Amino acid sequence: MKFKVSKNQLTRNLRDALRGANYFGIQDSRSGNNSFVRVLARNAHYPRFHLYIDETNDSYQFNLHLDQKKPIYSGQKAHNADYDEPAVQEEAERIQSMIQ
Repeated sequence: MKFKVSKNQLTRNLRDALRGANYFGIQDSRSGNNSFVRVLARNAHYPRFHLYIDETNDSYQFNLHLDQKKPIYSGQKAHNADYDEPAVQEEAERIQSMIQ
C-alpha cells in the first residue's frame, strides 16, 4: 500500500517519528537498500510490517506491506506478503496519525 505525507505535516524528523511508531531501520545485506520494519511477535522476525520510503522535495512516499514469512528460496525476492489487506490499511493510518 502506498501513501504520501507532506514534509510540512511532520511534527518531528521522520526517523524519530517512525521510532515512536515502533519502527526500526534495517539494511538489506544484498542490495544495501534501507527500509523500516515493525515486528508483530516478540523474539521473532516475522510477521512484520515492512516500510520503504522515497523522498521528494516536499513529501515522503511510503510503500508498506506485511511480510508473513521469510523468503523460502535462496536468492529469491518473492515472499508471502500482503499489500492492500485491511491490516495493512489500518497500519498505514496508524503510521500517518503518529508522525503528523
